[in-house]
Amino acid sequence: MIFNKTPLPGVLVISLDQRGDDRGFFARAYCAQEFESHGLKPVGVQCNMASNFSKGTLRGLHYQVPPAAEAKFFRCIRGANYHVVVDMRPDSSTYLEHFGVELSADNRLGLYIPEMFAHGYQALTDESEAFYMVSEYYTPGCERGLRYDDPTLNIQWPLPVTTISEKDTAWSLLPDLIPT
Repeated sequence: MIFNKTPLPGVLVISLDQRGDDRGFFARAYCAQEFESHGLKPVGVQCNMASNFSKGTLRGLHYQVPPAAEAKFFRCIRGANYHVVVDMRPDSSTYLEHFGVELSADNRLGLYIPEMFAHGYQALTDESEAFYMVSEYYTPGCERGLRYDDPTLNIQWPLPVTTISEKDTAWSLLPDLIPT
């Protein structure tokens, strides 16, 4: 695996290190030891899949707080998705900054999201699918979220949002969440 830094410390885009021959290629898609050697928290408690019927569908922005803060590792295994990560660590120099990247079945990129980063993604194609691993169990009492259209964040999604859950449209805006 090839670990590529992003503008947000700890968030990495991970490329496959492919070994090819006349049959095709082989590549390691995940290795806890390699993650640990790069200072990353291994992500192996749960594996999840998400399917999106239509392009424009948006999921997120979600994260969990301690004691169940979770790291995530995403891949798009069908179609293409645009992923956004927001730094939610109040003491960070990049607090509330965001980074976006396209993951697709064609580019085979992975995205590592550390604890205390909100994450969401938008389907860029019909019938897209994501596969992801998390470091903690889903804990509803620790779940938090941000609005995808929060003016404080000013995230530029690639497509108009066509489908989104009621829960994801109901998150509070950041000015209501940040103590003054």
